[in-house]
Amino acid sequence: MLEIKDLYVSYGMMEVLHGVSVNVEDKELVSIIGPNGAGKTTLIKTVMGLVKPTSGSIIYNGEDITHVPAHKRAGMGIGYVPEGRRVFGKLTVDENLRMGAYELKDKAQIAKNIEMVYGIFPRLGERAKQLASTMSGGEQQMLAIARALMLNPKMLLIDEVSMGLMPIMVNTCFEVIKQLNDEGITVLVVEQNANKALKIADRGYVLETGNIVISDTAENMRKDDTVQKAYLGG
Repeated sequence: MLEIKDLYVSYGMMEVLHGVSVNVEDKELVSIIGPNGAGKTTLIKTVMGLVKPTSGSIIYNGEDITHVPAHKRAGMGIGYVPEGRRVFGKLTVDENLRMGAYELKDKAQIAKNIEMVYGIFPRLGERAKQLASTMSGGEQQMLAIARALMLNPKMLLIDEVSMGLMPIMVNTCFEVIKQLNDEGITVLVVEQNANKALKIADRGYVLETGNIVISDTAENMRKDDTVQKAYLGG
C-alpha cells in the first residue's frame, strides 16, 4: 500500500533523512522505532505531505503522491494522527470530529461516522459537548485518533501516540490501534516506546540519525540483542 523509496529530506542546509526506504503492505501494521531526533516525525510528516522531500518518492496504492498536497492525500484515504495530538482546543469533541470529516458532504454519513468512533471510544461520546482543551492528555489522544478515522481512511499514520500519557492510557491507545488494524486498516506508527510498538506490529524498522539501520519482523526485532539493549531495556 505504501512504498517510500530513497527519501531525502532537509531543513535548510541540514539533511535529516538520508535515503530512507520503507514498505507497508495492505492491512499490515508496521512500527518505526528510534531515539529522539532520529527523523521519525519528519518521515511521517513527509509521507503526509506536510514536509517536502529533497529527493526520492512516495508511492501510495500504486500512485506516486510525492508532490500531492496534504489535504488531497487525506482525501485519498490517508489518516494522520500528529505528534502532540493537535486537537482544536476551543472546539468541542463533536466539533473536532466534524472538522475531521471536512471532505464529507453527506450529513447522514458524518453522523454515522461519529457514531462509529463513539463506539470505539465511548468516553468521547460521554464528552461530546466538552471543549477539547479541558480534557486529559489520554482523552485528547483518543480524540486525535477518532478525528483521523472520520474520513474512513484505508491507512493511518500515527506519530508518537504514547507521548506524555499515563501507562494505562498508553495501553488503551495501543489496543485501539491493534483493533483498527485487525478490522482492515493499514497502519504505520512511529514511536519511541519500542516495546509497545513492536508488540502490536507485524514488522518493524529502526531509524537512527536519518538512516534505517534494522528492518525485520517485529518478533525477530524483539529478540535482537542490539534492539533489546538499545530500546527494550534488555
